[in-house]
Amino acid sequence: MNLSSDYPIGTPGQKWGGKERAQWLAAQVVQRSYQEEVLAKLLPLERKFKLHHYGALSFDQDRYPLWAATTRQWQDGAPVALITGGVHGYETSGVQGALRFLQTSATDFEDRFNLIVTPCISPWGYETINRWNPGAIDPNRSFVTNSDAEESAAVMRFVRSRNTKITVHIDLHETTDTDNSEFRPALSARDNVEHAIWDIPDGFYLVGDTDNPVAEFQAHIIEAVSQVTHIAPADEHGKIIGEPIEQHGVINYATKALGLCTGFSDCLYGTTTEVYPDSPLVDDENCILAQVAAVTSGLEYVAGKLVD
Repeated sequence: MNLSSDYPIGTPGQKWGGKERAQWLAAQVVQRSYQEEVLAKLLPLERKFKLHHYGALSFDQDRYPLWAATTRQWQDGAPVALITGGVHGYETSGVQGALRFLQTSATDFEDRFNLIVTPCISPWGYETINRWNPGAIDPNRSFVTNSDAEESAAVMRFVRSRNTKITVHIDLHETTDTDNSEFRPALSARDNVEHAIWDIPDGFYLVGDTDNPVAEFQAHIIEAVSQVTHIAPADEHGKIIGEPIEQHGVINYATKALGLCTGFSDCLYGTTTEVYPDSPLVDDENCILAQVAAVTSGLEYVAGKLVD
């Protein structure tokens, strides 16, 4: 299937230039409020956590400030847990799951971890329900040196400014039907590269790191999340989104080589969650609870290992 030839922006057989990127940006529409749905939930938590205004998007600095929360009583020498959400702004439960974790469960771990939580790394993407940033760049392929995505660059600078080793990093994502209907066709058109359409997996799954798979950690999270929502089965080829199954509900990517968020932190334990919000078996609340279960079970597992 030629995805790029059917996309309304660009010329088949040619990569996008500045004109096409501007056309794409002009077509994007604000559909929800970062202020009302994210900041209004995060900023009142300043009594529980130390809040950090670590930057703002140049697209509109007043509208898109960047915020993180950390443990208020930072303990020198304690293991550090990094929870990231909203790398892809359209993946709603990643953002809302990080916020819900802060609201309900995070303080339960403050005696065992120093926490760093960035609930919405891509606020413009959140408001416009987009995978890309305003420059038509994917932040989750941009966690690299001299990144072209300011969302990725800003959070990397902030985390590194903490001058601490990251023990566990859990990045909260979704896989949606629009991955096939919008974002993969747009990617094909932008880059003039054909991308295969794959079956969108119906259920929760994890993406580990090929170079550091920590399989037992992944299995522990899958077991915990299975008590909240269903786990995605492999397709007829034994794959999920085109990748071979490493174990039930888990595939692996080369996170550093691909510039993925969990690759930049050099963590000992890392995973990327993937929730399927378009499944008839779930609703918004179930997706949020699945994200929280992934975070809490992952932290419990690592805490136990550190004690051992």
